[in-house]
Amino acid sequence: MRVLMVSDVYYPRINGVSTSIENFRRKLTSCNIEVLLVAPRYENEIHEHGITRVTSRKVPGSPEDRLSNWKELKNAVFDAAQHCDLIHIQTPFMAHYAGINAARKLNIPVISTYHTLFEEYFHHYIPFLPRKILKNLTQYYSRLQCNALDAIIVPSTAMQTRLLEYAVSTPIHVLPTGISLSSFDSVDGKHFRLKYAISKDRPIALFVGRVAREKNIDFLLEAIHYTLAKCPDTLLIIAGDGPAMSDLKSTARSGGLQNAVKFIGYQDHKHELPGCYAAANVFVFASRTETQGLVLLEAMAAGLPVIAFSEMGTEDILKHKRGCLIPPYDAEKFGNEIAGVLNSREMQQQLSDAAKDYARTWSDDITSKHLATLYKSLITA
Repeated sequence: MRVLMVSDVYYPRINGVSTSIENFRRKLTSCNIEVLLVAPRYENEIHEHGITRVTSRKVPGSPEDRLSNWKELKNAVFDAAQHCDLIHIQTPFMAHYAGINAARKLNIPVISTYHTLFEEYFHHYIPFLPRKILKNLTQYYSRLQCNALDAIIVPSTAMQTRLLEYAVSTPIHVLPTGISLSSFDSVDGKHFRLKYAISKDRPIALFVGRVAREKNIDFLLEAIHYTLAKCPDTLLIIAGDGPAMSDLKSTARSGGLQNAVKFIGYQDHKHELPGCYAAANVFVFASRTETQGLVLLEAMAAGLPVIAFSEMGTEDILKHKRGCLIPPYDAEKFGNEIAGVLNSREMQQQLSDAAKDYARTWSDDITSKHLATLYKSLITA
């Protein structure tokens, strides 16, 4: 079987969509599925077999992202799709329309993964439009796009519920992106602590992700004040890079957190990030836009207790006491929960055991087999 994935984003642009595409591309080969990909051209991408890059330009106001040349994208997708059994769209922008166009002309199934909760996302980047208008527009276009497909994949039951509320009638399948469990086996955090001159006994609260407004990192900076009142030696580590870095560093300085917060930038997923997780004592996450939260599963695979908002895909992962769920925007409660976990070895161990047990159920071996089964059912329908 040969599948064509189409996306408006891919490496070297780092985000959850790129990670999901790469994880499934890599693992589906063991299911005898060849995956081709059409994605934008960046300035510094590595040439890979099976990937077609399309001429693109930077998106105004978001230079990390790219807008593909429509004619070239449409032709590239159509040409590649002629040799494929199914098209899998990954983003709802130009890639969506190029994928739909090719699938209908060639009479092959077309599906899409709804990765991002755009109604909670766009207001960060289009602040001049009222949130109600943005929300209504997002729901309208999401419904139109989803109902033009043969199937939809969502990473959580919460996202499935949201799309049903939009009046989406296309079949919706819940399938999170899997993680490579072997990446977190027998990893020691000592090297990480030595590298960043952190004492072996200092408690670390860790955030991993894109340093951007929608990740709500400024809330973590507010919450850590309450943590420090009960666990004074706590160090909050922000691992990642992004457009909000400068503003957040300024917020930390103005809040007197120079010695309590460390920004360490992007960590290589294979060589550095496992050690980063291993060195930490608790994982903290305050985003409200996550449909899954892949980093939560990675942290749990590493045995980290997780504290996060009781929202969307995050709640899916942490329910049944697999982690600590806090009501959104209660900084005092969030900060006190961090301190409570850090000050209790027993609580850390209980949450760590529950986290590792759950993460094992979402290995990339398991999720790729589920996706392969879905592909086959659509092709033979």
